[in-house]
Amino acid sequence: MNIKKLISLSFILFVGLLSAQENANRFFYELSFKPKKDSAKIDKVMTILDITSTKSIYQDFTFPAQDSIIKSAVEEMERTKTFKDLSKSLKMPKFSYKIYKSYPSMLETYQDRISMNLFGYEESVKFDWKISNDKQMIGKYNTQKATTEFGGRKWTAWFSADLPFQDGPYKFYGLPGLIVKIEDDAKNYSWELKGNKQLKDWKELSYAEEANAKYGVSNEMKLITKEKFDKAYLAFKQDPMAEARTRVPENMLSMKMPGSDLTIGEMMKNQEKMLKDFFGANDNPIEITETAAKKKK
Repeated sequence: MNIKKLISLSFILFVGLLSAQENANRFFYELSFKPKKDSAKIDKVMTILDITSTKSIYQDFTFPAQDSIIKSAVEEMERTKTFKDLSKSLKMPKFSYKIYKSYPSMLETYQDRISMNLFGYEESVKFDWKISNDKQMIGKYNTQKATTEFGGRKWTAWFSADLPFQDGPYKFYGLPGLIVKIEDDAKNYSWELKGNKQLKDWKELSYAEEANAKYGVSNEMKLITKEKFDKAYLAFKQDPMAEARTRVPENMLSMKMPGSDLTIGEMMKNQEKMLKDFFGANDNPIEITETAAKKKK
């Protein structure tokens, strides 16, 4: 196994669609959420909504924010032909999925990496918004109140007509202005807009995602049904290194990673622990009706 294939194993989670360059508006939403349904502990993570002329993309900003660190590490590995354990220097995301909304249809595509494969499913999400006359300032934005029910939760949103985008974080959209803040009535999940900027020569992929393609991890998304996606993702959560093990012969597990005291087997165990920790960190999904339906099956 060569160094390119070894390095690719450390990038198995977070990749996107094919790269493109154009201008975009990037909106930064701080997400406060309860990862454990039986705990009062609140986690926070910065998420982003990139809006172009043809689509929007919502995702956790943790990995894109570390592009320069990843670029430096990958270039060093390429230059020295040695392995560097990036898990020790990178902050890991809270969420790995991306949500695409196509304009003007607002057809949504939910995508995530399942092992070393990129899968997605399409869905038409409809919101029955009730707009009230209540208004308030949130940060520097003039906003108006709207409510809806979605995913088994009741949501209150504050949107601003000063921001002429009928979009919002996660799957939310459909109000006459950008959603500035939205939260459910129990405050399990709460997004608030913290800033925005225009990006010239915007690229859909981060450096890490582009590096994946270079090292043999495809960025080509395969559309499947939601049922097939959920089944495959559940299997991945139960055994996150199943596919990776088929790519590494057993006699190579005791071999040292290039330039490292870490063996290939140890590296894979570290990857498995990282993934299991990632999956085990949250048992309080945004859409609780989905979880209830799965438990009945």
